[in-house]
Amino acid sequence: MADHVSLIYKLEDRPPPARAALAAFQHILAAIVGIVSPTLVIGGVLGLGEQVPYLISMAIFVSGVATFIQCRRIGPVGSGLLSLQGTSFAFLGAILAAGMSVKARGGTPEDILAMIFGLCLVGCLVEIVLSQFMDRLKRIINPTVTGIVITIIGLSLVKVGFTDFAGGAMAGEDLGQPVNLLLGAIVTAVVLICTFTGKPMLRIGAIMIGLVVGTLVAAGLGMVSLAPLAKAPVFALPIPFRYGLDFDFGLFVPVAFLYLVTAIETSGDLTASSVISGQPVAGPLYLKRIKGGVLGDGVNSGLAAIFNTFPNTTFSQNNGVIQMTGVASRYVGLYAAAILVILGFFPILGAVFTLIPKPVLGGATLVLFGTIAVAGIRILASQPMDQRQVYIMAVSFGLGLGVTLVPEATQHLPVLLKQVVATPITLSGLSAILLSLILPEHRVDQPAGEGDHAELHSPAE
Repeated sequence: MADHVSLIYKLEDRPPPARAALAAFQHILAAIVGIVSPTLVIGGVLGLGEQVPYLISMAIFVSGVATFIQCRRIGPVGSGLLSLQGTSFAFLGAILAAGMSVKARGGTPEDILAMIFGLCLVGCLVEIVLSQFMDRLKRIINPTVTGIVITIIGLSLVKVGFTDFAGGAMAGEDLGQPVNLLLGAIVTAVVLICTFTGKPMLRIGAIMIGLVVGTLVAAGLGMVSLAPLAKAPVFALPIPFRYGLDFDFGLFVPVAFLYLVTAIETSGDLTASSVISGQPVAGPLYLKRIKGGVLGDGVNSGLAAIFNTFPNTTFSQNNGVIQMTGVASRYVGLYAAAILVILGFFPILGAVFTLIPKPVLGGATLVLFGTIAVAGIRILASQPMDQRQVYIMAVSFGLGLGVTLVPEATQHLPVLLKQVVATPITLSGLSAILLSLILPEHRVDQPAGEGDHAELHSPAE
């Protein structure tokens, strides 16, 4: 439990407006890149072009609405903790796969977005239902399954980040040009320098600083075009269902599975928030907050689909801001929510992010995606590593990475089955869940030296 004395403002305290606004801006600084980066990646890979500034604007707007719901708590919806919401990186792989499938059929950007938002709107019901059973799903929602899925999410996204690092999917013959690699390396180096200087504010803004420095260097090399700013509207109102809705069950299964993953991640983030805020991590109040927070995630992801952006989740990096500032007041979250909603009405601000060259974005996302994989590895490393765990991990990683490295392996499967197993996150996650249910657990009463579980062996031994 956090030391209450170290908190300047506790959960229910109300800081003066000036201090609350300052703390809110620090939370936004820590979160803004995470809020807009998934949209930048999706827009770039799927070729969404002039739609991207509006999509970024909606990502910021919905992040504000979702943060308000999560911090304020409306009825049973929301945790009531200082917890910022933003666009989830976890869905990138499945969303890109769905978008590429529609694009391969000759779909327009509007068709692609209609499919994505339709899948996400139906999928959010999975998390809404799961939120009421979080305490009863321990057999399948366990650290082994969570760690495997989060690791695969990070590893499967590294290809996307490194492609941008080298110049982007549309770079053609310019992919891998030395200037692209140099820009990506500069951004990565700036992020690392800011992270390890020991200055809290530099660490919080490391990704943002890296993007700014990289863009300035790219501008000096003539690689930044201001054309997107001329085309972007200054002001726009959120339009529900602007692109319509579409649905495909085969594409839906990976998305639905990721809502299960998001529920697991959110429960962990909210537990950390409770600890840092000096709140209980057991008992009825804690359980109420976990259920409300996961329910809030589901509802907010539904709002995201309605208002033309991608699924939302709680942001773990903002727990670091609470630690740094000593401000755990949920009312600070309401200030942050208001600021984000106001920013969301101005698509031209979203257009500013589209000026970032692909190698610069790749230098930052490579770090972000790598840290996702490391987070999964840390979860796995925190568990006892018996033979059962080893084989669950071995098979799940083998299948998930195998289908990533050799996508042709699924080409002769029926279309519906292919759409499910060709997604590494879904395949590895389902494998981990099934093996967790099938493989017998270690018996603690078994005499030492008896049976296969008496000593840990790797599959290669």
